[in-house]
Amino acid sequence: MFEWGSEAGAEAMPAPSLLRARGGLRSGALRSSRWRMPLVAVAQVTSTPDKEQNWSVCSALVREAAQHGAGLIFLPEGFDFIGLNPEQTLGMAEALDGPLLRRYMELARDLGVWLSLGGFHERGQDWESTQRIYNCHVVLDSMGHLVAAYRKTHLCDVELEGRVSMKESSFTNPGTEIVAPVSTPAGKVWHRPLCLVAPRPRQVLLRARAIENQCYVVAAAQTGKNHEHRTSYGHSLVVDPWGAVVAQCREGPGLCYAEIDLEYLHRIRREIPVQSHRRHDLYGTVGLVP
Repeated sequence: MFEWGSEAGAEAMPAPSLLRARGGLRSGALRSSRWRMPLVAVAQVTSTPDKEQNWSVCSALVREAAQHGAGLIFLPEGFDFIGLNPEQTLGMAEALDGPLLRRYMELARDLGVWLSLGGFHERGQDWESTQRIYNCHVVLDSMGHLVAAYRKTHLCDVELEGRVSMKESSFTNPGTEIVAPVSTPAGKVWHRPLCLVAPRPRQVLLRARAIENQCYVVAAAQTGKNHEHRTSYGHSLVVDPWGAVVAQCREGPGLCYAEIDLEYLHRIRREIPVQSHRRHDLYGTVGLVP
């Protein structure tokens, strides 16, 4: 999941949104619309244990999105691969300076686009001692530079009898710090991999996050059968600050597009200035409560 804030100085129902979503633009379109709003693209894929095939699919979608004018493109958690089991996942993981991310850096640089790469299976500097990986969200700028890397702090352990069994903490280290939002051409973006294993509350939670934080929320997702033990729900979407779903992928791999209306977002925050009433002086006391 990705949450949008406004640019410093420039950050998903009742209210109508000025943000416009669309499934496609003419070839060669500019990186902003005729309203000069930044255009983002959300890629929905079916990753498998085949890393080369996954790269082929993801890079093709990135190229298509860039051709349609998107300046910031989001790929989902596990864009690199979805392993059959923890052992295979550990064996296929790479470091941030490994060959796969170098390919994405080159892709971003060649196309002149920003890439938000959800949930990369990262072998950290402690790999040799821990034999565990990190679920790392990576942001690349249009020059191909790595500008942010957030290691997922809250891991996903779920046991739904007869339906879902997942224990990310058995082979993944939790991150130890929060990464500040990144300033992009589409505003400030805060990135975090998020596991929502049950489809029914997923959209409700994403819309609630947008409303309560007065921000855009972008959720890129896996779709379809990743392998014999996993099927993903899909329905990647973009939610505006009033909780309206303004873009959503259809079933199967593909792209959806949304324009990010920062003026609309600023207006909402002016009219309902909830952030100015936050009690930062009290937050440090929360950890003292037994």
